[in-house]
Amino acid sequence: MANLSAIHYLGTSVIDHLRRAYPKALSDAESCTFTLYSTGFLQDSPPSDGTTMTLIPYNITLNEHSRTANRLAGPAIGTVPLGVDVYFLLTVWTTSTFAEQSIMGWAMRELYINGTLDRSMLDPKGGWDVADRIQITPSDLRIEDLIRIWEGLRQPFRLSVGYMARVVQIDVPPEPDHAPVVATRFGYHDWDYGERLEDSAP
Repeated sequence: MANLSAIHYLGTSVIDHLRRAYPKALSDAESCTFTLYSTGFLQDSPPSDGTTMTLIPYNITLNEHSRTANRLAGPAIGTVPLGVDVYFLLTVWTTSTFAEQSIMGWAMRELYINGTLDRSMLDPKGGWDVADRIQITPSDLRIEDLIRIWEGLRQPFRLSVGYMARVVQIDVPPEPDHAPVVATRFGYHDWDYGERLEDSAP
């Protein structure tokens, strides 16, 4: 189970892997920068210098197993990590047709071959557990979905591939070690206001 920054460090893990794996056959022809972007930063400052491959997380959903865990009650809920699936967009920014298509094809092949990130491949700043395994798989994005994403980012449409990372398990704090809270009960009864005034008179 990872820490609260796991989603961010998942992104740095993927982009660092691609940076290290970029083959000499391509780098000799076209140098490429690999960068993790946020949607807000991309809207204001899209890549503009040279050739850049960006990884852009654009959606996060609750994993189906976490939906089931949410129905647990009592102490058991405190032992179940929060599982999320992260959706991101892989894009090449360049003016070169060769670079755009060649780098994208290589990146897709690389994630196809190395589609599972274990602890040895994940950024240690994410606080990953030895059992953590993140599956990187293509997401089923239609062209209409891609167009809407780019419209939301306020950027011209670019060649992009969608991926899903499943499942990022974020640690939850343990249940507090104290006795259960006891509810206070209040009772009431009818009484005669006039009789009470007579009883209290000197």
